[in-house]
Amino acid sequence: MLDIKYIRENPDKVKKGVADKQYDSTLVDKVLDLDEKKRKLGVEIENLRAERNKLSSKEHVASSKGKEIKENLKELEPSLVKLEDVLNELLNLIPNLPSEKAPVGKGEKENVEVRKWGEPRKFEFTPKDHLELGKNLNILDFETGAKVSGSQFYFLYGDGALMELALVQFAFELLSKEGFLLVITPDLAKSRYYLGTGYAPKGNEAQTYTIEGEDLGLIATAEVTLAGKHADEVIPESKLPLKYIGYSHCFRQEAGAYGKYSKGLYRVHQFTKAEMFIYCTPEESDNMHEHILEMEEKIYQSLELPYRVLEMCTGDLGAMAARKFDIETWMPSRGEYGEVTSTSNCTDYQARNLNIKLRRKDGKAEYLHMLNGTAIATSRTPLAILENYQNEDGSVTVPEVLRKWMGKDKIVVGS
Repeated sequence: MLDIKYIRENPDKVKKGVADKQYDSTLVDKVLDLDEKKRKLGVEIENLRAERNKLSSKEHVASSKGKEIKENLKELEPSLVKLEDVLNELLNLIPNLPSEKAPVGKGEKENVEVRKWGEPRKFEFTPKDHLELGKNLNILDFETGAKVSGSQFYFLYGDGALMELALVQFAFELLSKEGFLLVITPDLAKSRYYLGTGYAPKGNEAQTYTIEGEDLGLIATAEVTLAGKHADEVIPESKLPLKYIGYSHCFRQEAGAYGKYSKGLYRVHQFTKAEMFIYCTPEESDNMHEHILEMEEKIYQSLELPYRVLEMCTGDLGAMAARKFDIETWMPSRGEYGEVTSTSNCTDYQARNLNIKLRRKDGKAEYLHMLNGTAIATSRTPLAILENYQNEDGSVTVPEVLRKWMGKDKIVVGS
Protein backbone atom coordinates (compact mmCIF):
# COMPACT_ATOMS: atom_id res chain seq x y z
CA MET A 1 0.00 0.00 0.00
CA LEU A 2 0.97 3.65 -0.26
CA ASP A 3 2.20 5.66 2.72
CA ILE A 4 -0.80 7.56 4.13
CA LYS A 5 1.50 10.45 5.09
CA TYR A 6 2.63 10.71 1.46
CA ILE A 7 -1.00 10.75 0.30
CA ARG A 8 -1.83 13.55 2.77
CA GLU A 9 1.12 15.64 1.62
CA ASN A 10 0.74 14.97 -2.13
CA PRO A 11 -2.99 14.48 -2.85
CA ASP A 12 -2.93 15.90 -6.39
CA LYS A 13 0.15 13.88 -7.38
CA VAL A 14 -1.42 10.70 -6.02
CA LYS A 15 -4.73 11.38 -7.82
CA LYS A 16 -2.89 11.90 -11.10
CA GLY A 17 -0.91 8.66 -10.69
CA VAL A 18 -4.07 6.72 -9.83
CA ALA A 19 -5.92 8.20 -12.81
CA ASP A 20 -2.98 7.48 -15.15
CA LYS A 21 -3.27 3.83 -14.11
CA GLN A 22 -6.95 3.95 -15.08
CA TYR A 23 -8.13 3.56 -11.48
CA ASP A 24 -10.83 5.71 -9.84
CA SER A 25 -9.05 8.76 -8.40
CA THR A 26 -12.01 9.53 -6.09
CA LEU A 27 -10.60 6.70 -3.95
CA VAL A 28 -7.95 9.18 -2.83
CA ASP A 29 -10.58 11.64 -1.60
CA LYS A 30 -12.39 8.86 0.27
CA VAL A 31 -9.13 7.78 1.92
CA LEU A 32 -8.25 11.34 2.95
CA ASP A 33 -11.76 11.90 4.35
CA LEU A 34 -11.60 8.70 6.42
CA ASP A 35 -8.07 9.48 7.53
CA GLU A 36 -9.19 12.89 8.80
CA LYS A 37 -12.11 11.32 10.70
CA LYS A 38 -9.82 8.66 12.15
CA ARG A 39 -7.27 11.21 13.34
CA LYS A 40 -9.95 13.43 14.93
CA LEU A 41 -11.48 10.43 16.70
CA GLY A 42 -8.01 9.32 17.81
CA VAL A 43 -7.36 12.74 19.38
CA GLU A 44 -10.74 12.64 21.14
CA ILE A 45 -9.97 9.20 22.58
CA GLU A 46 -6.49 10.24 23.70
CA ASN A 47 -7.92 13.31 25.45
CA LEU A 48 -10.48 11.19 27.27
CA ARG A 49 -7.79 8.72 28.34
CA ALA A 50 -5.61 11.57 29.61
CA GLU A 51 -8.56 12.98 31.55
CA ARG A 52 -9.29 9.54 33.00
CA ASN A 53 -5.67 9.15 34.08
CA LYS A 54 -5.81 12.43 36.00
CA LEU A 55 -8.58 11.07 38.21
CA SER A 56 -7.54 9.00 41.21
CA SER A 57 -8.63 5.37 41.13
CA LYS A 58 -11.39 6.11 43.68
CA GLU A 59 -12.60 9.16 41.75
CA HIS A 60 -12.56 7.17 38.54
CA VAL A 61 -14.81 4.47 40.00
CA ALA A 62 -17.12 6.64 42.06
CA SER A 63 -17.45 9.98 40.27
CA SER A 64 -20.02 10.66 37.61
CA LYS A 65 -17.19 12.10 35.52
CA GLY A 66 -15.29 8.85 35.67
CA LYS A 67 -18.35 6.88 34.66
CA GLU A 68 -19.04 9.27 31.80
CA ILE A 69 -15.47 8.89 30.47
CA LYS A 70 -15.72 5.10 30.72
CA GLU A 71 -18.98 5.04 28.74
CA ASN A 72 -17.61 7.40 26.10
CA LEU A 73 -14.48 5.29 25.61
CA LYS A 74 -16.58 2.13 25.46
CA GLU A 75 -18.43 3.64 22.51
CA LEU A 76 -15.57 5.45 20.75
CA GLU A 77 -12.76 2.86 20.88
CA PRO A 78 -14.60 0.21 18.79
CA SER A 79 -15.59 2.98 16.36
CA LEU A 80 -11.90 3.82 15.89
CA VAL A 81 -11.08 0.18 15.17
CA LYS A 82 -13.84 0.01 12.54
CA LEU A 83 -12.63 3.24 10.94
CA GLU A 84 -9.07 1.91 10.77
CA ASP A 85 -10.28 -1.33 9.14
CA VAL A 86 -12.28 0.53 6.48
CA LEU A 87 -9.40 2.94 5.88
CA ASN A 88 -6.95 0.05 5.37
CA GLU A 89 -9.36 -1.65 2.95
CA LEU A 90 -9.57 1.54 0.88
CA LEU A 91 -5.81 2.12 1.07
CA ASN A 92 -5.29 -1.36 -0.39
CA LEU A 93 -7.43 -0.39 -3.38
CA ILE A 94 -5.10 2.47 -4.32
CA PRO A 95 -2.44 1.17 -6.73
CA ASN A 96 1.26 1.88 -6.60
CA LEU A 97 2.03 5.15 -8.37
CA PRO A 98 3.61 4.85 -11.82
CA SER A 99 7.21 5.91 -12.26
CA GLU A 100 7.78 9.26 -13.92
CA LYS A 101 9.70 7.26 -16.55
CA ALA A 102 6.65 5.13 -17.46
CA PRO A 103 4.89 6.25 -20.67
CA VAL A 104 1.38 7.56 -20.02
CA GLY A 105 -1.35 5.60 -21.79
CA LYS A 106 -4.72 3.95 -21.29
CA GLY A 107 -4.00 0.35 -22.28
CA GLU A 108 -1.81 -2.19 -24.07
CA LYS A 109 -2.14 -0.48 -27.47
CA GLU A 110 -0.13 2.40 -26.04
CA ASN A 111 2.76 0.28 -24.76
CA VAL A 112 6.08 1.42 -26.22
CA GLU A 113 8.45 -0.74 -28.23
CA VAL A 114 11.94 -0.15 -26.84
CA ARG A 115 14.01 -2.35 -29.18
CA LYS A 116 14.08 -5.55 -31.21
CA TRP A 117 16.66 -8.32 -31.37
CA GLY A 118 17.01 -10.92 -34.13
CA GLU A 119 15.06 -11.39 -37.32
CA PRO A 120 11.94 -13.56 -37.56
CA ARG A 121 12.65 -16.67 -39.58
CA LYS A 122 11.40 -16.84 -43.17
CA PHE A 123 10.21 -20.40 -43.77
CA GLU A 124 10.60 -22.15 -47.11
CA PHE A 125 7.68 -24.39 -46.14
CA THR A 126 4.35 -23.92 -44.38
CA PRO A 127 5.18 -23.93 -40.65
CA LYS A 128 3.06 -25.85 -38.16
CA ASP A 129 1.88 -24.50 -34.84
CA HIS A 130 3.29 -25.90 -31.58
CA LEU A 131 0.19 -28.02 -30.90
CA GLU A 132 0.53 -29.93 -34.17
CA LEU A 133 4.29 -30.25 -33.77
CA GLY A 134 4.00 -31.43 -30.16
CA LYS A 135 1.32 -33.97 -30.99
CA ASN A 136 3.16 -35.36 -34.03
CA LEU A 137 6.39 -35.69 -32.02
CA ASN A 138 4.47 -37.28 -29.13
CA ILE A 139 5.88 -34.80 -26.61
CA LEU A 140 2.80 -32.65 -25.82
CA ASP A 141 -0.65 -34.00 -24.92
CA PHE A 142 -3.56 -31.70 -24.09
CA GLU A 143 -6.19 -34.41 -24.65
CA THR A 144 -5.01 -36.52 -21.71
CA GLY A 145 -4.52 -33.37 -19.64
CA ALA A 146 -8.17 -32.46 -20.25
CA LYS A 147 -9.30 -35.98 -19.37
CA VAL A 148 -7.38 -36.08 -16.09
CA SER A 149 -7.47 -32.46 -14.92
CA GLY A 150 -9.71 -30.40 -17.24
CA SER A 151 -9.13 -27.97 -20.07
CA GLN A 152 -5.81 -26.11 -20.33
CA PHE A 153 -3.82 -28.80 -18.53
CA TYR A 154 -1.31 -30.96 -20.40
CA PHE A 155 1.12 -33.86 -20.21
CA LEU A 156 4.74 -33.67 -21.43
CA TYR A 157 6.47 -36.81 -22.65
CA GLY A 158 10.05 -37.72 -23.48
CA ASP A 159 11.86 -34.81 -25.09
CA GLY A 160 9.07 -32.44 -24.07
CA ALA A 161 9.80 -33.22 -20.42
CA LEU A 162 13.55 -33.02 -21.07
CA MET A 163 13.16 -29.60 -22.66
CA GLU A 164 11.33 -28.22 -19.62
CA LEU A 165 14.05 -29.48 -17.29
CA ALA A 166 16.82 -28.27 -19.63
CA LEU A 167 15.34 -24.75 -19.76
CA VAL A 168 15.26 -24.51 -15.97
CA GLN A 169 18.81 -25.86 -15.62
CA PHE A 170 20.01 -23.43 -18.28
CA ALA A 171 18.43 -20.45 -16.49
CA PHE A 172 19.71 -21.58 -13.09
CA GLU A 173 23.26 -22.01 -14.34
CA LEU A 174 23.30 -18.64 -16.10
CA LEU A 175 21.81 -16.71 -13.19
CA SER A 176 23.82 -18.40 -10.45
CA LYS A 177 26.92 -17.05 -12.20
CA GLU A 178 25.34 -13.58 -11.95
CA GLY A 179 25.00 -13.80 -8.17
CA PHE A 180 21.42 -15.06 -7.88
CA LEU A 181 20.81 -17.61 -5.11
CA LEU A 182 18.99 -20.73 -6.35
CA VAL A 183 15.78 -21.40 -4.40
CA ILE A 184 13.07 -24.05 -4.71
CA THR A 185 10.01 -22.59 -2.97
CA PRO A 186 6.74 -24.11 -1.73
CA ASP A 187 3.87 -24.13 -4.25
CA LEU A 188 1.41 -22.98 -1.57
CA ALA A 189 1.32 -19.72 0.37
CA LYS A 190 -0.86 -18.11 3.03
CA SER A 191 -3.33 -15.46 1.90
CA ARG A 192 -1.27 -12.65 3.42
CA TYR A 193 1.44 -13.31 0.85
CA TYR A 194 -0.55 -13.82 -2.34
CA LEU A 195 -2.75 -10.83 -1.46
CA GLY A 196 0.27 -8.77 -0.39
CA THR A 197 1.94 -9.36 -3.74
CA GLY A 198 -1.23 -8.62 -5.70
CA TYR A 199 -2.76 -11.96 -6.69
CA ALA A 200 -6.51 -11.71 -6.18
CA PRO A 201 -8.51 -14.86 -5.32
CA LYS A 202 -11.86 -13.46 -6.50
CA GLY A 203 -13.36 -11.27 -9.20
CA ASN A 204 -12.98 -11.01 -12.97
CA GLU A 205 -9.19 -11.19 -12.82
CA ALA A 206 -9.08 -14.08 -10.32
CA GLN A 207 -5.88 -16.07 -10.51
CA THR A 208 -5.47 -17.90 -7.21
CA TYR A 209 -6.75 -21.40 -6.56
CA THR A 210 -7.57 -21.43 -2.84
CA ILE A 211 -7.62 -24.48 -0.55
CA GLU A 212 -11.00 -24.95 1.10
CA GLY A 213 -10.85 -24.81 4.88
CA GLU A 214 -7.23 -23.62 4.89
CA ASP A 215 -5.57 -20.21 4.77
CA LEU A 216 -3.64 -21.34 1.71
CA GLY A 217 -3.61 -20.78 -2.03
CA LEU A 218 -1.64 -22.31 -4.90
CA ILE A 219 0.87 -19.69 -5.99
CA ALA A 220 0.71 -18.02 -9.41
CA THR A 221 4.48 -17.40 -9.34
CA ALA A 222 7.46 -17.81 -7.00
CA GLU A 223 7.28 -14.01 -6.63
CA VAL A 224 4.71 -14.73 -3.90
CA THR A 225 6.87 -17.06 -1.83
CA LEU A 226 10.11 -15.14 -2.42
CA ALA A 227 8.37 -11.94 -1.29
CA GLY A 228 6.96 -13.70 1.76
CA LYS A 229 10.38 -15.09 2.70
CA HIS A 230 11.47 -11.85 4.39
CA ALA A 231 8.09 -10.61 5.69
CA ASP A 232 8.33 -8.70 8.99
CA GLU A 233 12.12 -8.53 8.76
CA VAL A 234 14.57 -5.64 8.91
CA ILE A 235 17.51 -6.35 6.59
CA PRO A 236 20.85 -4.58 7.13
CA GLU A 237 21.78 -2.31 4.23
CA SER A 238 25.14 -4.11 4.00
CA LYS A 239 23.35 -7.35 2.95
CA LEU A 240 21.53 -5.72 0.04
CA PRO A 241 20.86 -6.39 -2.74
CA LEU A 242 19.47 -9.88 -2.15
CA LYS A 243 19.10 -11.67 -5.49
CA TYR A 244 17.10 -14.89 -5.82
CA ILE A 245 16.19 -17.18 -8.70
CA GLY A 246 13.23 -19.22 -7.53
CA TYR A 247 11.79 -22.43 -9.00
CA SER A 248 8.14 -23.32 -8.52
CA HIS A 249 5.08 -24.67 -10.21
CA CYS A 250 2.60 -21.91 -11.00
CA PHE A 251 -1.18 -22.19 -10.92
CA ARG A 252 -3.54 -19.66 -12.49
CA GLN A 253 -7.29 -19.77 -12.89
CA GLU A 254 -6.99 -17.20 -15.69
CA ALA A 255 -10.60 -16.19 -15.04
CA GLY A 256 -11.79 -13.71 -17.63
CA ALA A 257 -8.55 -14.07 -19.60
CA TYR A 258 -9.64 -16.33 -22.44
CA GLY A 259 -9.06 -14.75 -25.81
CA LYS A 260 -7.60 -15.05 -29.24
CA TYR A 261 -4.47 -16.93 -28.16
CA SER A 262 -5.78 -18.98 -25.23
CA LYS A 263 -5.42 -22.28 -27.11
CA GLY A 264 -2.34 -24.41 -26.44
CA LEU A 265 0.63 -23.52 -24.25
CA TYR A 266 0.22 -19.76 -24.33
CA ARG A 267 -2.37 -19.64 -21.54
CA VAL A 268 -2.57 -22.65 -19.23
CA HIS A 269 -3.62 -23.36 -15.66
CA GLN A 270 -0.34 -24.92 -14.52
CA PHE A 271 3.27 -24.49 -15.61
CA THR A 272 6.78 -24.37 -14.19
CA LYS A 273 8.72 -21.13 -13.89
CA ALA A 274 12.11 -19.80 -12.86
CA GLU A 275 11.56 -16.36 -11.36
CA MET A 276 14.10 -13.66 -10.49
CA PHE A 277 13.47 -11.63 -7.35
CA ILE A 278 15.52 -8.77 -5.88
CA TYR A 279 15.41 -6.84 -2.60
CA CYS A 280 17.40 -3.59 -2.70
CA THR A 281 17.69 -0.02 -1.45
CA PRO A 282 15.40 2.58 -3.07
CA GLU A 283 18.33 4.27 -4.79
CA GLU A 284 19.39 0.96 -6.39
CA SER A 285 16.03 -0.14 -7.75
CA ASP A 286 16.18 1.51 -11.19
CA ASN A 287 19.55 -0.15 -11.85
CA MET A 288 18.32 -3.48 -10.50
CA HIS A 289 15.31 -3.27 -12.83
CA GLU A 290 17.64 -2.79 -15.79
CA HIS A 291 19.75 -5.70 -14.47
CA ILE A 292 16.76 -8.07 -14.48
CA LEU A 293 15.81 -6.98 -18.00
CA GLU A 294 19.42 -7.51 -19.11
CA MET A 295 19.32 -11.07 -17.71
CA GLU A 296 16.05 -11.78 -19.52
CA GLU A 297 17.52 -10.55 -22.79
CA LYS A 298 20.67 -12.60 -22.22
CA ILE A 299 18.52 -15.72 -21.83
CA TYR A 300 16.54 -15.18 -25.03
CA GLN A 301 19.59 -14.14 -27.02
CA SER A 302 21.29 -17.36 -25.85
CA LEU A 303 18.23 -19.32 -27.03
CA GLU A 304 18.47 -17.36 -30.32
CA LEU A 305 14.78 -16.49 -30.31
CA PRO A 306 13.90 -13.19 -32.05
CA TYR A 307 12.21 -10.83 -29.60
CA ARG A 308 11.19 -7.28 -28.86
CA VAL A 309 11.20 -5.35 -25.57
CA LEU A 310 8.05 -3.41 -24.67
CA GLU A 311 7.66 -0.86 -21.90
CA MET A 312 4.20 -0.91 -20.37
CA CYS A 313 2.25 2.33 -20.36
CA THR A 314 0.66 3.51 -17.10
CA GLY A 315 -2.73 1.98 -17.94
CA ASP A 316 -1.21 -1.48 -18.44
CA LEU A 317 1.04 -1.63 -15.37
CA GLY A 318 -1.27 -3.37 -12.91
CA ALA A 319 -1.65 -2.41 -9.27
CA MET A 320 1.79 -3.28 -7.90
CA ALA A 321 4.26 -2.10 -10.54
CA ALA A 322 5.68 1.40 -10.83
CA ARG A 323 7.45 0.44 -14.05
CA LYS A 324 7.35 -2.72 -16.15
CA PHE A 325 8.98 -4.24 -19.24
CA ASP A 326 7.88 -7.29 -21.24
CA ILE A 327 9.88 -9.41 -23.64
CA GLU A 328 7.85 -10.85 -26.50
CA THR A 329 9.34 -13.53 -28.75
CA TRP A 330 8.35 -14.11 -32.34
CA MET A 331 5.65 -16.80 -32.61
CA PRO A 332 5.33 -18.01 -36.22
CA SER A 333 1.83 -19.50 -35.85
CA ARG A 334 0.57 -16.07 -34.77
CA GLY A 335 2.66 -14.11 -37.23
CA GLU A 336 3.51 -11.71 -34.43
CA TYR A 337 5.30 -11.39 -31.11
CA GLY A 338 3.92 -12.92 -27.90
CA GLU A 339 4.86 -12.26 -24.27
CA VAL A 340 7.33 -14.65 -22.62
CA THR A 341 8.70 -12.56 -19.72
CA SER A 342 7.90 -9.49 -17.69
CA THR A 343 9.88 -7.58 -15.10
CA SER A 344 8.37 -5.15 -12.61
CA ASN A 345 9.78 -2.62 -10.19
CA CYS A 346 7.25 -2.59 -7.35
CA THR A 347 9.25 0.03 -5.39
CA ASP A 348 8.19 -0.07 -1.69
CA TYR A 349 4.55 -1.02 -2.36
CA GLN A 350 4.83 -4.76 -1.61
CA ALA A 351 7.32 -4.06 1.17
CA ARG A 352 4.70 -1.96 2.99
CA ASN A 353 2.13 -4.72 2.56
CA LEU A 354 4.52 -7.31 3.99
CA ASN A 355 6.38 -5.07 6.46
CA ILE A 356 9.89 -5.52 5.06
CA LYS A 357 12.44 -2.84 5.86
CA LEU A 358 16.12 -2.14 5.52
CA ARG A 359 18.29 -0.76 8.29
CA ARG A 360 20.64 1.99 7.16
CA LYS A 361 24.21 2.19 8.42
CA ASP A 362 23.15 5.08 10.68
CA GLY A 363 20.54 2.84 12.33
CA LYS A 364 17.45 4.29 10.66
CA ALA A 365 14.89 1.87 9.21
CA GLU A 366 12.82 2.38 6.05
CA TYR A 367 10.92 0.27 3.55
CA LEU A 368 13.11 -1.30 0.89
CA HIS A 369 12.31 -1.87 -2.79
CA MET A 370 11.25 -5.20 -4.33
CA LEU A 371 11.53 -6.28 -7.98
CA ASN A 372 10.64 -9.40 -9.91
CA GLY A 373 11.17 -10.80 -13.39
CA THR A 374 10.59 -13.99 -15.34
CA ALA A 375 13.68 -15.98 -16.27
CA ILE A 376 11.90 -18.88 -17.96
CA ALA A 377 8.22 -19.85 -18.11
CA THR A 378 8.20 -23.44 -19.33
CA SER A 379 4.97 -23.08 -21.26
CA ARG A 380 5.51 -20.10 -23.56
CA THR A 381 9.25 -20.61 -24.09
CA PRO A 382 8.84 -24.20 -25.39
CA LEU A 383 6.03 -22.88 -27.60
CA ALA A 384 8.46 -20.39 -29.14
CA ILE A 385 11.23 -23.00 -29.49
CA LEU A 386 9.01 -25.57 -31.18
CA GLU A 387 7.64 -23.09 -33.69
CA ASN A 388 10.88 -21.21 -34.46
CA TYR A 389 13.15 -24.26 -34.58
CA GLN A 390 10.88 -26.59 -36.59
CA ASN A 391 12.07 -28.33 -39.75
CA GLU A 392 10.18 -29.25 -42.89
CA ASP A 393 10.16 -32.94 -41.95
CA GLY A 394 8.36 -32.17 -38.66
CA SER A 395 11.45 -32.49 -36.47
CA VAL A 396 12.59 -29.67 -34.17
CA THR A 397 16.21 -28.58 -33.78
CA VAL A 398 17.29 -28.19 -30.15
CA PRO A 399 18.77 -24.75 -29.32
CA GLU A 400 22.51 -25.14 -28.88
CA VAL A 401 22.54 -23.94 -25.25
CA LEU A 402 20.12 -26.73 -24.24
CA ARG A 403 21.92 -29.64 -25.93
CA LYS A 404 24.20 -30.56 -23.03
CA TRP A 405 21.13 -31.23 -20.86
CA MET A 406 18.97 -32.81 -23.55
CA GLY A 407 21.77 -34.96 -24.94
CA LYS A 408 20.73 -34.40 -28.55
CA ASP A 409 20.54 -31.73 -31.21
CA LYS A 410 17.17 -32.63 -32.69
CA ILE A 411 13.74 -33.87 -31.58
CA VAL A 412 12.35 -36.39 -34.02
CA VAL A 413 9.39 -38.77 -33.99
CA GLY A 414 10.12 -41.68 -31.70
CA SER A 415 13.29 -40.13 -30.21
